Amino acid sequence: MKEITVREFFDAKKKDLALSLVTEPETLVKKITAPHVNRPGLALSGYLEVFSSDRIQVFGETEVRYLQTLSEDSLIERMRDIFKTNIPCIIISKGLTLPPMVEYLANDLNVALLSSRLSTINLIQHLTKYLQDIFALEKTIHATLVNVFGLGILLTGKSGIGKSECALDLVHRGHSLVGDDLITLRYIDDLLMGKSGREFGHFMEIRGVGFINVERMFGIERVRRQEHIDVQIELMPWQENMDYERIGLVNNYAEHLGVKIPIIYLPVSPGKTVSVIVEVAAMNMILKGVGYDASEDFNRKVQDEIRKKTIMKNFEIKPVKDEKPSY
Repeated sequence: MKEITVREFFDAKKKDLALSLVTEPETLVKKITAPHVNRPGLALSGYLEVFSSDRIQVFGETEVRYLQTLSEDSLIERMRDIFKTNIPCIIISKGLTLPPMVEYLANDLNVALLSSRLSTINLIQHLTKYLQDIFALEKTIHATLVNVFGLGILLTGKSGIGKSECALDLVHRGHSLVGDDLITLRYIDDLLMGKSGREFGHFMEIRGVGFINVERMFGIERVRRQEHIDVQIELMPWQENMDYERIGLVNNYAEHLGVKIPIIYLPVSPGKTVSVIVEVAAMNMILKGVGYDASEDFNRKVQDEIRKKTIMKNFEIKPVKDEKPSY
């Protein structure tokens, strides 16, 4: 289970979220374990049965004004009950200030109070995006990821099958490289995203040549930091007895982190320009996305032709033999 400390969060987002620490630095030790935020409206009224205490608590103008209406005894009781649920921290939006007693209790019970100058809506949006990125499901696989005509294409296959060479040819033809050899897949916002599994640049290993820096060689416009994955293409050695898909009516899928994506099994043989086939596969996917399926169109035309020939055969008119006149 992933987790980060409040101190790590504060150091990482202090500038972006315009954060300042209200309590003592010692209160930054608690851990954040949930990828969501919570506004504790019911909790402030005393109802803690379904309180999401593992989340960052955001106090907006509504919460601050409500606390200001409470008597000192009620304020102490409500806030002490909330602090004892072991919340990671509280962030107050709009630069608002809580009653001094709340700050005293927070220091006493070791709960960090942070203040942000952002509006409540903007604060929650930025927090949610950051936390979802931090806590996203992920795994690293041996693959190459490229962007072809706006589609994220994951090239997979055995080592030495030609994934890097295919990607290099695609980059040379004007497409973009996301990562080579190691790709980290992440599940973010119901999407399967991919990025390079290495953090030190867009390097590519070409057997016989060595490592090349794609960004330096082809320019910044030929690389991308991450990409949504639309289709996986599995490169396979050509085998005579293998039954490969020829028409395209059967749709195969691969599953990564619970997300299913289309997969194409592409046989590789000497002399075959794999990069061109990958481009054609990408264009075919784009056409399917706008409602045209060439395989279904071809199959429909074949079926129409068969029906026409069947009808003509059933209604074939036999020639009438000439009869000699009788005199």
